Amino acid sequence: LQHYFIQSNLRMIVLFHVLIMVGLSYGLDNGLAKTPPMGWLNWERYRCNTNCEQDPENCISADLFLTMAKLLKYEGYAEVGYQYVNIDDCWMERKRGADGKLVPNPDLFPEGIAKLADDIHALGLKIGIYEDYGTHTCGGFPGTRDHIEDDVNLFAKWGIDSLKLDGCFCNNTEFAYGYPAVGKALNATGRPILYSCSWPAYIGHKDEIPYGDIAENCNLWRNYGDISDSWNSVDHIIEWFGDNHGDLASFSGPGSWNDPDMLIIGDYGLSFEQSQTQMAMWAMMAAPLYMSNDLRNIQQWQKDILMNQEVINVDQDPMGKQGRRVYQDDKKHIEFWVRDLADGSKAVVLYRRDANGLPKQVTASFKQLGIEEKAVSVRDLFLHRNLGVAKGSISAFLPPSGSCKMFKVTPVKAEF
Repeated sequence: LQHYFIQSNLRMIVLFHVLIMVGLSYGLDNGLAKTPPMGWLNWERYRCNTNCEQDPENCISADLFLTMAKLLKYEGYAEVGYQYVNIDDCWMERKRGADGKLVPNPDLFPEGIAKLADDIHALGLKIGIYEDYGTHTCGGFPGTRDHIEDDVNLFAKWGIDSLKLDGCFCNNTEFAYGYPAVGKALNATGRPILYSCSWPAYIGHKDEIPYGDIAENCNLWRNYGDISDSWNSVDHIIEWFGDNHGDLASFSGPGSWNDPDMLIIGDYGLSFEQSQTQMAMWAMMAAPLYMSNDLRNIQQWQKDILMNQEVINVDQDPMGKQGRRVYQDDKKHIEFWVRDLADGSKAVVLYRRDANGLPKQVTASFKQLGIEEKAVSVRDLFLHRNLGVAKGSISAFLPPSGSCKMFKVTPVKAEF
């Protein structure tokens, strides 16, 4: 026990010196993520598949990331905002090199990470990488603790544009100085590097989570457990964000975002309606939009949902105000969500959670939605269709099992 406290104190002294050397400026202040970042991330779809000999098409190699980058570029995803190609865990060797530096797995990245970064930059895109604040990553690879400066300087040298920092193999009492230390070290490299933290996801009780400090030191942060390829997972995340809106929304805005995890549209677990609902709700939550799917094998309807410019515009609204659940009926299994937009309009989602019976009509009154005007024009953001003027309420028919309707409502001067 004495040895543990000595080691912890030594780490705190080292981190203190890191903070002094990189400056005492308060907050991340890197000028990035003025709207939620968008891109592609391998983890949910490809996990830690390093077996390129037996599964070359699906192992997490340079070929996979460059292929996805080309698809972002040439299939139109980049044009609607998807910019980052993110490498998650398992990209490195099990031990650091003789010089103490991280070493990319040569079987996965035979020409190194810097070459992959150059190739992705040549497409006009950005590259992200993964590390962990603890002694090891969640997959058991070398962590960044005690190597902060060396690691972030190496990432900057490679041309990295984004860092996801996980929180495995670490006492979460160290997060309050560890995560800010990494953020400040990133700034000190002189290279703009987006900073994604897992800080709150590893703290058990929400009333103990210092969201103010997190928002000052990270561009985005994971709040909840990892998403899996199922509707049940998506539904639980939506429920958690609805239940905890009051603790989250005030810290979300340009430069700092709550992250409900990856978009799984295009994988195996979601129906057409459920795919629309994930896209709509992530936009309502002002969430980062990181797809985790196989862009080589995606159906057109899934691509249409992921590239829906009107829904993306809600997500990317420059005011950056996170949407909220304004009404919930547990007996009828319906919810209403509203997000205020910069142009004075609102995004509205009518959401049905239950799996019982036929499609049913759901009606939301203006009072339930917090609409003070007597009349609003209504546009369906998935049908791309103006539905006319609504007075007093908005209605929609919703199928069972996680369907929604998403509208943009704009005040009008109605004649009575």
